Amino acid sequence: MAGALEGRRIVVPETRELALFASMLEEQGAIVERCPMIAIRDVSDPAPVEAWLARFCGGSCDDLILLTGEGLRRLLGFVRRAGMEEAFVAALGRVRKFARGPKPVRALREIGLNAEVIADEPTSQGVIDTLARHNLAGRRVGVQLYPDKEHRELLDAIATAGATADPILPYAYDPEAADARVFAVIGAMAAGEIDAIAFTSSGQVRRFVEVARAAGREADLRQAFACTSVAAVGPVVEEELQALGLQVDIRPSGDRFFMKPLVRAMAIAFADGDGPRSA
Repeated sequence: MAGALEGRRIVVPETRELALFASMLEEQGAIVERCPMIAIRDVSDPAPVEAWLARFCGGSCDDLILLTGEGLRRLLGFVRRAGMEEAFVAALGRVRKFARGPKPVRALREIGLNAEVIADEPTSQGVIDTLARHNLAGRRVGVQLYPDKEHRELLDAIATAGATADPILPYAYDPEAADARVFAVIGAMAAGEIDAIAFTSSGQVRRFVEVARAAGREADLRQAFACTSVAAVGPVVEEELQALGLQVDIRPSGDRFFMKPLVRAMAIAFADGDGPRSA
C-alpha cells in the first residue's frame, strides 16, 4: 500500500504522538496538515510531582499504571532536571508496569524497558478490566494520570482490589494555544482543500467542535465536515463523533484501535483514487 495516500491532504489533530502519526501518513505519500488540539505543559506546581518521584525512587510502589506515553516522558523530564534519572529508571525496572496501550509501551522502550502487562483495550475501562485479573491485595500502586478526567472509576477499582493507589498528574493542557490553527483548518476543510481528518481520541473531537462553537463558526464547521472524509481510530472516538451528529467514513477493521491500523484503513479507502466522500 506504499504511496496509497499520495497527494492526499490529511488533517492530524493528534497532540501527544503528532510526529509519529504524521510520519506514518507521510510514508504513504500524504500531505499532513498538523493541527494539535491543545498545547501540553508541565503542571504549574512541580512540588507534588517531585514529592511523588522521591517516594517512587525510594521504593514506595509495587506496581505502576501508565495511562499515557506523554505522562512518562513528562516524569522523565522532571527527574532529569533533578538529576534523578538513574534512580528513577532503576525503580521503574523493579516494579510491575501496566500500560494502557501502545503509547506508554513506546515511551518505556525509549528507556530500555517493557511493560509487564498491557491492557486488553487502550482505554481506562480496559485497564480496569485487565487489573481485575491480577491480585493487587496489599500492593502499592502508582498511577500516572492525564488531564481532563477524574479517573475516579480506576482509583476506586484499585481500592476495591485491596491495593493502595498513589496517583500523580505530571502535565496539564493549554487549549487556547491551538485555537488559531483550528480556525485555519476548518476554513480549508470547508473550502474542499482537505481530503480527510483523522481523529485518534474523543478529546480531539470535543475540542475541535468546542473551538468552532465558541467562535460562532458552527456553520463553517458543518460545511467543513460535509466536504471532508472523517477517520476514527476506534469505537470510542466513533461514538463521540456520532453523538455530535458527524459521519465516520474510515475506521480500522477488526479490534486493533491504534494509529498504524488507522493509516492502513485510510490507505485502503483512498486506494481507488477517489476516496470515501466522492465514491
